[in-house]
Amino acid sequence: MTVIVNTAQEQAWNGPEGAHWARHQDRWNAVNDGFNEPLLDAARIGDRDRTLDIGCGAGRTTRLAALRAPRGHALGLDLSGPMLAEARALAEAEGVRNAAFTRGDAQTHPLGESAFDAAISRYGAMFFADPEAAFGNIARALRPGGRLALICPSDPGLNDWVTAMASLRGILPVGDFARLGHPGMFSLGEPDRVRAVLAAAGFTAITLDETRAYGTWGRDATDAADFLLATGPGRHLMDQADEPARVRARAALTDHLRAHERPDGTVGLLSTAWLITADRP
Repeated sequence: MTVIVNTAQEQAWNGPEGAHWARHQDRWNAVNDGFNEPLLDAARIGDRDRTLDIGCGAGRTTRLAALRAPRGHALGLDLSGPMLAEARALAEAEGVRNAAFTRGDAQTHPLGESAFDAAISRYGAMFFADPEAAFGNIARALRPGGRLALICPSDPGLNDWVTAMASLRGILPVGDFARLGHPGMFSLGEPDRVRAVLAAAGFTAITLDETRAYGTWGRDATDAADFLLATGPGRHLMDQADEPARVRARAALTDHLRAHERPDGTVGLLSTAWLITADRP
């Protein structure tokens, strides 16, 4: 592992946030699995292809990419030790022998020149401290003609989990916690910004297509509310409130989520993302 310059994210994903995602990786897959097929189809992974999975987390998309290339391989790159430990254990348990995982910063990690045919990311490319440096490094790691495919959140207002959290305004200090184009989850939500960053990194044929998928956020409204309030944004808001406000927030969020309960009781929330593709010329 080389020097990590994205230190704030390194600390977050090796602290409570990384531990939460590793512990609940099945639940996060239930939230985000609807984007797997569009992402992997867009990457055009072939039988012998070498795929880089950026911000791979617990490795769900890395393993799926490896299965699409039985005579190739997939490498998952992430800052989070807890999630990478889970990724390695799951690859071993599932018998996915052509997937490997390494800890490193996409901005600086030595990925090798033209070492990959495709680079993918499902919600893992929005947290770079220096996006231009990261995508420049990724571009160099792709062979000429290599393909980039990303899933990144689009407009916060088109994501039901954001609307759910915003419903707590007046109880918790919600503020403008989901800001389009600002560092964090929605940093790649503005198409012009995405095109500028990728073009500066040397990518061409840049496209953004809006993609939507429903995810399962809980067994019922109560379970989904508990899960949302245990996420990074939820914990941040709850930590700023006193106990009576926390109790009110939990009750209000549960009430809000009841409108999203399906006939079987599970809570389905709509996520809206950009499916971003680009080529290395």
